[in-house]
This record gives sequence, C-alpha cells and structure tokens, in this order.
Amino acid sequence: MEGEITFFNEDITYTIDNEDLVKEWINTVVTDHDYQLIGINYILCSDEYLHKVNVEYLDHDTYTDIITFDNAEYENEIESDIFVSIDRIKDNAQSIGTNETDELHRVLIHGILHLLGFKDKSEEDAANMRNMEDRQLAKRPIGLSS
Repeated sequence: MEGEITFFNEDITYTIDNEDLVKEWINTVVTDHDYQLIGINYILCSDEYLHKVNVEYLDHDTYTDIITFDNAEYENEIESDIFVSIDRIKDNAQSIGTNETDELHRVLIHGILHLLGFKDKSEEDAANMRNMEDRQLAKRPIGLSS
C-alpha cells in the first residue's frame, strides 16, 4: 500500500507542476531504498514562515530552504512533515543558474534523502548527498526532467 504525499501552502500560494508525477517519483525513490511510505506532508511557505519554524522548533536563528521532521514510528518507514521555503528555492535557482523546477525537485528529494539516512553535515557527507540528489534527479519520469 502506498502512503499519501500531500502538498500544502502555508502563507503563500504555490502550485507544484505535474504534481502526480512528482508524487510518483518521490514514492519510487522511497521504495527503491526499501522503505515504506506512510505519509509525507510538504508544507510550502515563505522564508519568514520557515525561519519562525527553525527558531521555534530547532533553536536555529537562520534562513534555510528545507526543514524535515521525521515522524516515523518504525525503521524503514517514511512519515514526515517537510517545510520548504519557495523564496529560497527561487533565490537558489537564480544564484546557481538553474531553473526553479529543478531546484524545487532537488530540495524535495533532499528532504527524502535525509529520511532515508543520508547526512550532509561534513564535507564528505555533503558531497555524497549531492551525488545522491543528482542520481535521483536523473531518475525523474519523462515530463519532470528539464
């Protein structure tokens, strides 16, 4: 049984293009790693909203593009609330010279990879995470990849 992936807008209005394909891709990434998807809530929001979440729940007074809360009760299950700053996505895409959709997909899958056990605190872990992001982006269904 597939779990549900839901996209919510918090203090912004944003629409995920090809939402069903995005959900299918995310589910495939989860199952390819032998995890069961219970449910994921993506909360799309502004920089300010995510900053408040970062301060309140993580005691980090910084801006970020994503915060992932692991709510799974059992190993090898994915259940999460993932907050994504659309402001950061747009700024990051512009600063690194990519399109907004590719950067959004990279951040969406970045949160999933954390839930699958990938880390990014050390240089080596960050390089491994980026490599894994690239590998998963390359597996997007036709219609999602640029």
